[in-house]
Amino acid sequence: MVHPLRSTACGHPESPPSSRFIAAMPFPTSDHCDGTRFLNPWANTDKSVSDLLRWRRERNRSGWPQWAENAPCSPPPATVADNQIALTHIGHATFLIRIGAVTLLTDPVFSGFVGPLSWLGTRRVRAPGLALEALPPVDLVLLSHNHYDHMDLPSLRAVAQRWRPPIATGLGNGRALTAKGIEGGVELDWWQCFQPCPGVTVHLVPASHWSRRGLFDRRKTLWGGFVVETPAGRVYFAGDTGYAPHFAAIGRRLGPPDIALLPIGAYEPRWFMASQHINPEEAVRAHLDLGAGLSIAMHHATFPLADEAMAEPVAALGRARTTLGVSDQAFRVLDFGETLVWSGDIALASGGRGFTPAPHQGHSPWT
Repeated sequence: MVHPLRSTACGHPESPPSSRFIAAMPFPTSDHCDGTRFLNPWANTDKSVSDLLRWRRERNRSGWPQWAENAPCSPPPATVADNQIALTHIGHATFLIRIGAVTLLTDPVFSGFVGPLSWLGTRRVRAPGLALEALPPVDLVLLSHNHYDHMDLPSLRAVAQRWRPPIATGLGNGRALTAKGIEGGVELDWWQCFQPCPGVTVHLVPASHWSRRGLFDRRKTLWGGFVVETPAGRVYFAGDTGYAPHFAAIGRRLGPPDIALLPIGAYEPRWFMASQHINPEEAVRAHLDLGAGLSIAMHHATFPLADEAMAEPVAALGRARTTLGVSDQAFRVLDFGETLVWSGDIALASGGRGFTPAPHQGHSPWT
């Protein structure tokens, strides 16, 4: 059965159904869904109460400041050529992506706090690199999953009120947004796609993660990453994910991305985080598996979500690049608010110089 919010073939999304109809609809069974709950094909991401209590008891909260100031950055360019991709690092998993005249926003989080309650959540330690009020009109939102540090309802509501863009997301998330008064959700299963506008195709792709916002909704909505195909190039946004064979499968099935946005933070302790968050070494391996021309780090130095110090992911990324033979120009770390403009095989960071990233071939099979 085809859900009205989904698009099984590339095409324009249909209008969402009523919330009563949505709640009654099952999901298609697959290797990652039993019909009512979604599954991680590669690792068990469920944690027990005792696991959570152990982590809370042993947690190391050192190495994070109360507040960090962003370095000054030039504003994004006023226009982007049809053959260019401009990416602005706003913070955590939020990027402004401009491809010619099309503007995308990934996992928009502009709030100062993420979590279900004021005493149960995390405060950000730095301002967004670009304020929501400074954004150009947004044509499409990519929403990877429903965790509070990615599905931030105040930010999504503000974006929806300003521009009413479609919100591409996994199965079940569109109905959750509709229930909160946020319209425009386009639900996709892994490997499904749709075309929000001519020349742009958006694919939802697998990720090793999970979903939950309340006490009784564990894995009831689908998580994933995105591949955006355009005449200017192919962009991969990983969302949240552990390391698994899906990276190589994405590169093999959809082609190596020209640009990959890969998370590098919130990975310690490994016994708790490994199945759901890659560490910097695994991020470099993912870059190689994908065959990405250029990777850009994300998901670090914004919210103290795990045990590593704020500066450690970038330092560990440097060590991993050296170990695995990947240059610092092929896997970049942008400042908060910094914009990188990519054109063909040449990328130019604001205030920086052009370079040609070396492509790599994927190598871990998954069928």
